[in-house]
Amino acid sequence: MKSLHARGTSVEGPLARCTAMMWRARVTLAALLAGLCAAPAWAHSASDAYLTLTADRGAATARTLVHGQWDVALRDLDFALTLDADGDGAIRWSEVRAREAAIARYVYRALAVRGDGAACRIVPGSQKIAEHADGAYAALFFDIACDGRASALTLDYALFFAIDPSHRGIVVIRTGDDVATALLAPERRSVRWTP
Repeated sequence: MKSLHARGTSVEGPLARCTAMMWRARVTLAALLAGLCAAPAWAHSASDAYLTLTADRGAATARTLVHGQWDVALRDLDFALTLDADGDGAIRWSEVRAREAAIARYVYRALAVRGDGAACRIVPGSQKIAEHADGAYAALFFDIACDGRASALTLDYALFFAIDPSHRGIVVIRTGDDVATALLAPERRSVRWTP
């Protein structure tokens, strides 16, 4: 049986219950869709790596020497190499240490340097952890050694481009008192400078 209330607008009965259920379902669906649409913004940060190169002008040898530090986000390395061995969502120092060799192989194969057109050697050094505003990074220290005194160096960069075309390499080059920067992307993979 239905009952009408003269003062209110509520109607009791099957039709009213059905209308209320439909309204609740629409609100729930709208909230669910809003959550799904917002989830990608929370789930993914921009993929960046920071490469700092410092020319060693004090090297009194017949070669060109550049010191490098490459900070690569652990979240990006985890995606490529599965650093989180126990799958608990937290990357621990012990997990990073266990994968140091794999990290070095993966990262250094994405970098090539030429001095006046001739290939230079990348000499890996130590690895540490660096904190950035958006999380922890593997900090790889290395040297670039080129035979002879190169008048120009060209760096070719390809880290993560095959799996993440939105990745960017942020390069800072220090030569004496001069500082230059470059932003490397799939469409601009190289930078040339005078050491």
